[in-house]
Amino acid sequence: MSGKPFGRFTDIVAPLDAANVDTDAIIPKQFLKSIERTGFGQYLFYEWRYENGQEKKDFILNQEPYRKAPILLARKNFGCGSSREHAPWALSEFGIRVIIAPSFADIFYNNCFKNGILPIELPEADVAFLFEKCKDFSGYQLSVDLENQRVEDSLGYKQEFTVTPYGKALLLNGLDEIGSTLQAEESIASFEKEHKIFFHLNT
Repeated sequence: MSGKPFGRFTDIVAPLDAANVDTDAIIPKQFLKSIERTGFGQYLFYEWRYENGQEKKDFILNQEPYRKAPILLARKNFGCGSSREHAPWALSEFGIRVIIAPSFADIFYNNCFKNGILPIELPEADVAFLFEKCKDFSGYQLSVDLENQRVEDSLGYKQEFTVTPYGKALLLNGLDEIGSTLQAEESIASFEKEHKIFFHLNT
């Protein structure tokens, strides 16, 4: 499976000022009724976004200009809780392409790369600085450059981030793990051909 290759872009940052955001908050358990990757975006942060079926006005993703912001800024330990892959599915379908936080839960962090999302870990001081920028400038924007592993703004802020070579390659090429494996399809077929195993059934 393949998706859209991840290129450099500049866009709005949605500040979600919360720590320990768990996967049940990202996509509540009552919506986990499918193993397809689609159909979860509408339920993203459902308990936080809605009350009695109506949007909560104070939730950041219900406010302009953040409704379609592809960059989410959060506090430490984002994506903790259960290992459900539905969480990055919901974020991706909603349009989130980058999440910036001081730290992530391990399983969630790795699931992001498999689903076209770039999780960026920055020092807490940087994240606090970016939250302040979001307060000072409505519609504050960041540029994300995965190729050079750097985030920056037009005001002079610039910071590099680390990423695993494999995760970086997945995103730059728009691949998930299956798509990555299929790039070696010919080699796999050749290996299987040279290493055939025959089983003899006694009848």
